[in-house]
Amino acid sequence: MVDRVSYTEEAAELLRRLTEIHGPLMFHQSGGCCDGSSPMCYPDGEFKTGNADIQLGDLDVAGLDRPISFWMSKNQYEYWKHTHLTVDVVKGRGSGFSVEAPEGVRFLIRSRLFSDQESEALGLL
Repeated sequence: MVDRVSYTEEAAELLRRLTEIHGPLMFHQSGGCCDGSSPMCYPDGEFKTGNADIQLGDLDVAGLDRPISFWMSKNQYEYWKHTHLTVDVVKGRGSGFSVEAPEGVRFLIRSRLFSDQESEALGLL
């Protein structure tokens, strides 16, 4: 099983803290609105997904009762489908509606191309 999305330990620590404040969370990978192409984190269900979105996976963060879903628009997915995404966190305030904004940090995506073996397992080759 190949994961399309993962997270750093720094992101996990922040997600645990934000879950205490806001309850269950979700991500939607921004397509350029608000903070460029940063992942936006919302209370689960606050961002309405639909037929134009695809769920890339769930982040199973230790210490949380339930996984955090990670979504992206299908149109944007066509550009990113060969790429593994890692949710990270950096200092500096983003400009958007993401729940980490008041914390003085922002989520950031780090990406890498899938290996040939990963691409084959995902049916991309």
